[in-house]
Amino acid sequence: MKLILGIESSCDETGIALYHTERGLLAHTLHSQIALHNEYGGVVPELASRDHVRYALPLIRCALQKANCSLNDVDAIAYTQGPGLSGALLVGASVASALAYTLDVPTIGVHHLEGHLLSPLLSDPAPQFPFVALLVSGGHTQLMRVDGVGHYELLGESIDDAAGEAFDKSAKLLGLEYPGGALLSKLAQRGTPGRFKLPRPMLHSGDLDFSFSGLKTAVLTLSQQNELDEQTRADIAHAAQEAIVDVLAQKALTALGQTGLDQLVIAGGVGANQALRSRLHKDISKRGGTVFYPDLEFCTDNGAMIAFAGAMRLQHQEAQHGYRFNVKPRWDLQELNYAD
Repeated sequence: MKLILGIESSCDETGIALYHTERGLLAHTLHSQIALHNEYGGVVPELASRDHVRYALPLIRCALQKANCSLNDVDAIAYTQGPGLSGALLVGASVASALAYTLDVPTIGVHHLEGHLLSPLLSDPAPQFPFVALLVSGGHTQLMRVDGVGHYELLGESIDDAAGEAFDKSAKLLGLEYPGGALLSKLAQRGTPGRFKLPRPMLHSGDLDFSFSGLKTAVLTLSQQNELDEQTRADIAHAAQEAIVDVLAQKALTALGQTGLDQLVIAGGVGANQALRSRLHKDISKRGGTVFYPDLEFCTDNGAMIAFAGAMRLQHQEAQHGYRFNVKPRWDLQELNYAD
């Protein structure tokens, strides 16, 4: 039995959680920096790092109180090692290493995307290996075949803008506040279907790669050619969301067909999008498959996914006892693969 403290600090959310290998998730706490970065229209790395410093320890104390645990009960500390903003990652890594040194427990450096990838396993029902995963988190859009913890095969990825970036950049072009993805989806609900038609980049490319930069340009063109009254903004938002969802859904279906698998896992912030969830549920149910999502609170960055991924890594004896640390702002998920 092990109690894992998880620390997530890769970008603009400080997430802390406690996961017990037998009792499951005991507690999680989260601080979002949306209000801090809103006036700048995007994440300011230096401000993000300082805010992680400000909130990491209070959130750890809060999680311990919720779980009715003390620091001395912690058996290992997992932290996000990468990818992400280097300064933000260093905050989480240094806090984890300092606490681990004090408690004489090991640390586990976790890949941020592996945390997202495994987060649906925290839900009930949970998928069984193997499955196809559609990772749609921030600057990442990837299709992966997942045969187990540490066994990942990249099937396709975005060659430029990711889906999340397409949502946020389109929202900004329509005058919505940061972060705009969720606001664009809300605005799209009032849109008129079919008024505008936007491109579906690489939909028929013959592979599983994505491209969303052309879609962003098309939204820019539409916004310049039309007077942006409230209804027109809603109609453009509807068209943009429809195009993104169409590409993601069709590529995901193709991935299932090519692999012969019938389970699809959606992970990452865009996984909270209701239009995407509805479309995938309908399409994959028709072919006899099943779609799995993390709970909505675990779609965005959070400490629970880091604590859980750390627990899975600990089962494979992946822990460090030396307390020296480094972070990896760029880190290929496939580098994690275990040798068979």
